[in-house]
This record gives sequence, structure tokens and C-alpha cells, in this order.
Amino acid sequence: MQPFSNVFEEVQPWENDEPTLSELGGIRYLHFGTEWVQGAMRVRKPEQLVLAYTQQMMAWLLFLEPTKSDAVGIMGLGAGSLLRYTLKYTSASVETSEWNPQVTAMCRAYFRLPDSPRSFIDHSDAAVWVEERRNIGRYMALMVDLYDAGAQGPVRDSLEFYQGCYRALADVGIMTVNLFGDHASFAPNLENIHKAFKGRMLELPEIDAGNRVVLAFKGPVLDISTRDLLERADRVEAAYGLPATRWAKALLAGRYAAGTMIV
Repeated sequence: MQPFSNVFEEVQPWENDEPTLSELGGIRYLHFGTEWVQGAMRVRKPEQLVLAYTQQMMAWLLFLEPTKSDAVGIMGLGAGSLLRYTLKYTSASVETSEWNPQVTAMCRAYFRLPDSPRSFIDHSDAAVWVEERRNIGRYMALMVDLYDAGAQGPVRDSLEFYQGCYRALADVGIMTVNLFGDHASFAPNLENIHKAFKGRMLELPEIDAGNRVVLAFKGPVLDISTRDLLERADRVEAAYGLPATRWAKALLAGRYAAGTMIV
């Protein structure tokens, strides 16, 4: 979710989050009736991740390699970018929680939403979805991007919600969350994630639009050398076309001790 002032001259109030479209330079954008971009797709290359923060949401690939027996969870469909990418570049199954069926319909009509046996979209509140018994201990990765038309911080951000995310992860799993680094919601979200994940979290650098992606870890303590992490980043960059080396260096700069990173 990012601002897009070239399309709307002023933000209009929108209570129902009805999805709307814009298009510029070969990129199609999803909005909820405001200037805020809720997702984007390059029309000629729909599998690409156009927005930098959506690329960062895949940073869990630095630490985990998905297989066809794994499941990935997405909270907040947006323009379907993370769903399209995960289905294209991994063999994992993907379940998406999206409360608004209109968003799903818009994605099917205009954003080439994949029709795959590995994909299921559940139209439910993320806070309810994450607590469903069938989801406990299920996901190797959770990608959380929950914003409404007002874009005043994530719409689900309580300690209880993040504790539910922790329980929904498999014994070894990672959650990535899209936050706003320059918004009042940032510090409370960090505190709740910190408590829910027992302090095991890393932050990627803020990008142009203010988005800040946080990674939170479940499982054995991760003790990885600088060399091993950078080698893994090289493999991710080659296999997935993501700026993984840049991420790895940023994470090392933020959490560095005696040549290793401990999470």
C-alpha cells in the first residue's frame, strides 16, 4: 500500500472500501476510492512484484526454502501480487484471507488472479481466520498486509492478533508484516510483534513511500554466519529475481555480532 497522488488530486472519504482502478505507464493499480495504492500489476508481466515493499514481503526466502508440501498464508489480497508471485515461483500451496469479496472479484476481472488448485481464498476477517483450528501450526510463512481505504495503519494490529499469527506458523516459520515507519501505528505494532514473537524480529530499511517490512521468527534460534547468509542471498537473487543481497546486508547491519546474526 503506497500513495499515488498522480491519479487522485484529493482523497475522498470512502467508508465501504469499494475497489477502484487506475493505470499509468503500463502498470495497473488497485485503490479503495482514495489516492492510496493497495496493489499493482505490470500488465505485460503480471508475475512481477512492482512495488518495492511487496518484494520485501518475500524476504522470508532468505531463511526458508518452500517445497510442495509447505503452505504459505497471505492476509490481505490487494491486487493479488504476492499470490501470483508465490504460485509462479514456488511449489507451495497458498491460502489467502481477504475479507472483501469485491476485491477478489476485481482481481479476477482485472489483475489476472490465478486459478490454481494450489490457491484458496477465504473471505473472512484476518483476525478470525488466523484463529481457526485448521490454521494452527500450518504455515511456513505468513505475509500480512492489512490496510483499508484510510490507510491509517494496519486494521489488525493487536497483541492477540500477532499471537494468533505466531500460533498459525509451523514449528519453523516466519511472518512478514507491512507497516508504516513514519506513522503513529508503527511503534505499537513493533511492541506487539515483539511480545508475540518473544523478541525474535528483524526490520528491513524503510523504502520511499514509508513502508517498513518486519520479519518475525518462530522455531529454533537462528545462528547464521555472514558468509552463509550472503551465499543464501545470492541463490535467492538468482532463483527469484529479488534484491536479496541488499536485504541480507541491511539485516546484518542491524543485527551483527562476531560475524554472525542471531535471531
